[in-house]
Amino acid sequence: MLTGNDFPANGLAEGDNVAEPTPRVLIILACVLDRLVARNDRIVDGITHQIEESSSCGTSHIGNSFNAFHGVRAPAISILKYLERIYKYTNCSPSCLVVGFVYIDRLIHRHPNSLVISLNIHRLLVTSVMVASKILDDVHYNNAFYARVGGVNKVELNKLELELLFLLDFGVTVSSRAFETYCLHLEKEMLLNGNGELQRIERPLMATNSLDDVSEISVDDTLASSSPP
Repeated sequence: MLTGNDFPANGLAEGDNVAEPTPRVLIILACVLDRLVARNDRIVDGITHQIEESSSCGTSHIGNSFNAFHGVRAPAISILKYLERIYKYTNCSPSCLVVGFVYIDRLIHRHPNSLVISLNIHRLLVTSVMVASKILDDVHYNNAFYARVGGVNKVELNKLELELLFLLDFGVTVSSRAFETYCLHLEKEMLLNGNGELQRIERPLMATNSLDDVSEISVDDTLASSSPP
């Protein structure tokens, strides 16, 4: 697996163009998640700074529910490019991306003291989308393939899948009404924080992409394993 910022020339690089137009759902999700991660990273930095300046031993008051998804450092690949990569190579339906976001939002509400930050968002995404594909898509790839696409090893992704399911209390069912509500929420977020133009999420959209040139990446961006002991 790659451990730096570069991708092989014959694979999907950070600046590569996806063969088909990027579904709007990817752009909307990336925009919403980028803002969430940026805000939470600032919160973590502020708390860390306060603790470092404090003469007494303090606690961060940040939960550790998402620690299993933490990497040693934030991956170089952006959230949008990571979503594009998952969508292109796994051929999952766009609905899986929305449902994956639903799972992450449920995690946030179930574990309000734990934060989605740059150290864990990529693992949360690939795990959530993989679980969603198993629920929604008649045909889907196995964990080993998702691990290769997502830049983690298969053993780790297997553990992350179980971790996600237990954190959700196995609540992976999303009703059609809830799905539509989340689509409307994402569209509203993009309207309020974008350029003022309404971008609707496709419902549904099928994608067909070649899987032959899938390259390996690593969301660790380091030679060391990021899994907690």
